[in-house]
Amino acid sequence: MNASAGGESLRPAKPTFSELFTPKLITILQEGYGWQQFRQDAIAGLTVAIVALPLSMAIAIGSGLSPDKGLYTAVVGGFLISALGGSRFQIGGPAGAFIVLIATIVERHGYDGLVLATLMAGAMMLAVGFLQLGTYIKYIPFPVIVGFTAGIAVIIFASQVKELLGLDIANEPAALIPKIGAIADSIHTLKPTTVALALLAIAIILVLRRYRPKWPGLLIAVGVTAFAIYLFDLEVATIGTKFGGVPRTLPSPSLPPLDWAKMQAVFPDAVAIAVLGAIESLLSAVVADGMTGRKHRSNCELVAQGAANMAAVTFGGMCVTGTIARTATNVRAGAHGPVAGMMHALYILLFMLIAAPLAAYIPLASLGAVLAVVAWNMAEKEEFWGLLRASWGDAAVLMSTFLLTIFVDLTTAIAVGVTLGSFLFLHRMAETVLVETGRPVIVSDQADAQGQARMPYDPNTHGRDVVVYRISGALFFGATAAVSAVLNRIGERPKMFVLDFSDVPLVDSTAANALKGLVEKLIHGGTRVYFVGVEKTVRRPLLVAGLRKPLVRYASTVEDAETHFRSRGRDGPADG
Repeated sequence: MNASAGGESLRPAKPTFSELFTPKLITILQEGYGWQQFRQDAIAGLTVAIVALPLSMAIAIGSGLSPDKGLYTAVVGGFLISALGGSRFQIGGPAGAFIVLIATIVERHGYDGLVLATLMAGAMMLAVGFLQLGTYIKYIPFPVIVGFTAGIAVIIFASQVKELLGLDIANEPAALIPKIGAIADSIHTLKPTTVALALLAIAIILVLRRYRPKWPGLLIAVGVTAFAIYLFDLEVATIGTKFGGVPRTLPSPSLPPLDWAKMQAVFPDAVAIAVLGAIESLLSAVVADGMTGRKHRSNCELVAQGAANMAAVTFGGMCVTGTIARTATNVRAGAHGPVAGMMHALYILLFMLIAAPLAAYIPLASLGAVLAVVAWNMAEKEEFWGLLRASWGDAAVLMSTFLLTIFVDLTTAIAVGVTLGSFLFLHRMAETVLVETGRPVIVSDQADAQGQARMPYDPNTHGRDVVVYRISGALFFGATAAVSAVLNRIGERPKMFVLDFSDVPLVDSTAANALKGLVEKLIHGGTRVYFVGVEKTVRRPLLVAGLRKPLVRYASTVEDAETHFRSRGRDGPADG
């Protein structure tokens, strides 16, 4: 809103394109960045790297890839997300939420298919960001997010049973039901030593989390189990025995052939990567905002995510996104800005350069234990049970998304969940629309055997010739049928019918055309129709639908309409 003439404008100036997409790294450098700030970021980055190192390898292995691809992703993708992003504290890297999706893509299309899908997803995120559509991600219903997150957690845990028990499964299916069958068929190959190492790792993580929460429990668990293998020469599966170790350097950039048929085949997967990556990264940025009081720029963040995904797979990595746990760790470690995230990527690269040979001793059982704990933590159990008790609608959306994630796929689960959530919202909005007496126009079904006679709607009348209805609420397609049913319950045709729109903020084309049918029926019966209190934004769809003179006359108030009707002024609208 602007001030009166001669005064200063109260409306904030609209930010320019460059302001919206300036990385937070530039912002903190402009604010002033010295040795003290760098020291804070260096310490925070080291803290995050200690957490991210085992997670990056574990998530890559859980996704059906080699551990080095997780490290490449943390280095390249993590560096770019911090350097280009719209959040001061975002930490990017491989995310547990992607495990199911990546494993499915790799199983169907191979690693080249994953690279192609991720490149397409990155381009989509760039487009969404530059078109400034990132804020619309917030409209994804909360039950959908909780549902697919819990479903992913279940599948992650199931995918680690093989490593936790040391089972011999040649080709483990990505889908849950076939996976359970393969596990059952191979249970006789269980290895007690592997189970003992997995339990030891889980115990270390849980005990340290309970009594020494500031200690790097994940890294300590992996280190202790790896040292046990080296010390006692245990015969269990390790990174060295399965993958031959971890390279010391980043690979040269390369891309697979861009085949049109392949692009069409992986397009749905690319959409799923883009949607999931956007949701995870913006949720992580919101968490950081809540912990620090800062505000992120969502569209700038999506642009960074798109660029980071494209770069990560170019250097032999996988999908990358903002990670909530690592971002929260970054904030708690005292990070000042994006340099902490950049340093975390450099620390992981330094590990590859110096200590890569030691990774060969890391047992797969301990990495499986890390992912089992991650799955337990990401399930959002309290939110899940809370939504089940909240309402039947939220519970239906939650369970539909949860079960479809487990038994079908993530893309279908999100699509169905968002659609059901939208219908639930429309139903709730329609229930708020009132006509005249304040009674809701959508009511629950009732049995005829209740013995209560249904009373016809009794509108407020102004004499025998005038009938006035007042509508309150958004008049859109979700409420159209119910409102039409109420308005159609007019007994004897009055000489004048007034529909008051004073409390109607919105009318869509479906409602406008339904009203036109009602008006035409009234006109046919000899009734003159007035619409009163119609705002300009509401009047436009009505006029487009043909609700204009001679069908309808518009007036400012009910009294103006009555005055015009009584005066028998048949030419021109009442309000001029």
